[in-house]
Amino acid sequence: MVSPLAWGMWRFRGDDLDGATTLVETALDTGITLFDTADIYGPDNGEPFGAAEALLGQVFARHPGLRGKMVLATKGGIEMGVPYNSSAAYLTSACEASLRRLGVDHIDLYQIHRPDSLAHPAEVARALDDLRHAGKIGEAGVSNHTPAQVAALVAHLPFKLATIQPEFSPLAIEPVSDGVLDQAMTLGLGVLAWSPLGQGRLGVASAESRAGAVAAVLDALAADHGVSRAAMAYAWIMAHPARPIPIVGSQQPARIGEAAQALTVTLTRTEWYRVLTASRGLPLP
Repeated sequence: MVSPLAWGMWRFRGDDLDGATTLVETALDTGITLFDTADIYGPDNGEPFGAAEALLGQVFARHPGLRGKMVLATKGGIEMGVPYNSSAAYLTSACEASLRRLGVDHIDLYQIHRPDSLAHPAEVARALDDLRHAGKIGEAGVSNHTPAQVAALVAHLPFKLATIQPEFSPLAIEPVSDGVLDQAMTLGLGVLAWSPLGQGRLGVASAESRAGAVAAVLDALAADHGVSRAAMAYAWIMAHPARPIPIVGSQQPARIGEAAQALTVTLTRTEWYRVLTASRGLPLP
């Protein structure tokens, strides 16, 4: 069981351990228990491969009690310059490298970050099963996989797949209609929604853009419910019956804390469809 909100570490960076610790503690104090990182988080910030995991590992080393307060999730399967590698050998080595950087002996949720077209799903399943039997991971999930790719992996996986991580926001609405959320409900998968604020576009949307039209509806609803635009976006995601968990990506303590406002919102069907219609830019059929 995890919190209805998660905190993501794509932009978790630097060498300020006090600041990094404050972010982790703020997320926990907000009620967030699911922490999502990845071995590839680093190069996008001008840092080495694995930098975000290493920083979190330093936080754990300084404050060992924090590890036990969270469900720790990370991702592997992206190899610099390749770009995707889900071979059994690479996934095993990538997971073990993540464990070393994090300074832990167990990852609660290990996810395949991107589908590797050259890896047979049986090989991926075998690697995940071996990692699980070795006690290195608890559960397994996938990120950015199509329903067909999920089905192929599930057909070979000897235990239940736990999660799917798609991009899903009031701007990235494809999972509503492309089968991702339907399959999640069919298989009982947890849904982790990355970039729930549209990769930041909802925060800086111009009035004449599609993002601006969506932001205007979110603002109207946010005013009615007494929450921020960001919290309304999170609430819209969480209202879907697949119960997606938005991954809050902010690295500002105040914005992390603000996310909890979403838990106070109960959207009506009319309100939810107003956002969907604005995002489509067309009336619903």
